[in-house]
Amino acid sequence: MTTVQTTVPPPSAAVRPKVVARAGLYGVLAANAAVVTVFFFQAGFASNALIVLGRLAGLYAALLMAFQLLLVARLPWLDRRIGMDRLTSWHRWVGFGLLWTLLGHAVFITFGYAQSSSMDPVSQIVDLAETVEGVLRAIVALGLILVIGAVSARYARRRLAYETWHFIHLYTYVAVVLAFTHQVAVGTTFTASSVATTYWYVLWGVALGAVVLGRLVLPLWRNLRHQLRVSAVVPESDNVVSVYITGRDLDRLPARAGQFFLWRFLTRDRWWQANPFSLSAAPDGRTLRLTAKAAGDGTAALRHLKVGTRVFAEGPYGAFTAMHRTRPEALLIAGGVGVTPIRALLEELHGHAVVIYRVSTDRDAVLYDELRELAQAKGAELHLVSGPVSPDKLAPNELARLVPDIGDRDVFLCGPPPMMNAVLGSLRELNVPKQQIHFERFSLAG
Repeated sequence: MTTVQTTVPPPSAAVRPKVVARAGLYGVLAANAAVVTVFFFQAGFASNALIVLGRLAGLYAALLMAFQLLLVARLPWLDRRIGMDRLTSWHRWVGFGLLWTLLGHAVFITFGYAQSSSMDPVSQIVDLAETVEGVLRAIVALGLILVIGAVSARYARRRLAYETWHFIHLYTYVAVVLAFTHQVAVGTTFTASSVATTYWYVLWGVALGAVVLGRLVLPLWRNLRHQLRVSAVVPESDNVVSVYITGRDLDRLPARAGQFFLWRFLTRDRWWQANPFSLSAAPDGRTLRLTAKAAGDGTAALRHLKVGTRVFAEGPYGAFTAMHRTRPEALLIAGGVGVTPIRALLEELHGHAVVIYRVSTDRDAVLYDELRELAQAKGAELHLVSGPVSPDKLAPNELARLVPDIGDRDVFLCGPPPMMNAVLGSLRELNVPKQQIHFERFSLAG
């Protein structure tokens, strides 16, 4: 399945899609923070400074919660420009900011009202829960967010299966509903102004609508439209297999080389399990192909898929595409099975390319024959680098020897995390501009 495709020239370095999307997100957050602050001051102040701080913290926490929803909505426009891995990273850090802001809201409000009523803080929070509409719901929401924050910490996250973590994370939506109903019921900023109330409903309607659109409507619509099925299963080696998928109107599926899907193969024992696999060939409008290495029961089972198996695919996702090119020439660096998006990118890219494929042994070079044939057809240089991890064969001096003009090329990198981290360090030492370095890590947001 080696074809040569032509593409439009890369975008000008002056117009970087990632910068535009990032600035747009920051701008949306800043603009809404300003609007919320104006409404807050228009509503007037409470009896003491602690309550004022508590209410302001609550408003900003609710705004961060809505922003969180936007980050995980998987909207195509954002995902193609920023990438799911970076959106997930931002989601995580905003989440911890949200956690501390909510805690500040609860503490300031409790101590503020306790100061006014001369109650102790525990008695005050019990009294508020019993007498003020929505406070008990807010306490439950805070408890849920504390649990979700705990399981999202790196120590806990690494010890939980993705499905378990994701199931717990779904309770975020329960917390969102509880917090929202609490705020519209007792939040003086919005009960005092019909304009502010309308704004708040619109803001949350957009945030929740984005989640419904990106996480539910688009995947369902695309799968109903394209009717994906397995058309062939081809073993590439003892532990690597390629799966070919066909469907209807695949020429209208907005997938690009370098992107990935979350694939669900609808068999009796695996329909519930989604795995992220990159396309290992550029989409041609007729067939999609993924290539995976056995790393667990789910990936090992791919070898036994039957032709005709229905497929439910979410995506395409990812910003690891030629959309972000800034230079006419490219360097593609792959490690192990990370060659799959690199092979697809080489098929789509125009201009001179150098490909470096790093493996432990020559036998581990998956799709190497295809890669060599494609490199010959495209006039690209291909270097197979094999051997043990130490000494580092992709150290700065080695990269500079293989690619003397490395600073004038876009660099696309995909491989195991240790290798990627080492190569990124080498690129920094070689002073390759940051905007010319393109990589993506598989990281799924709940």
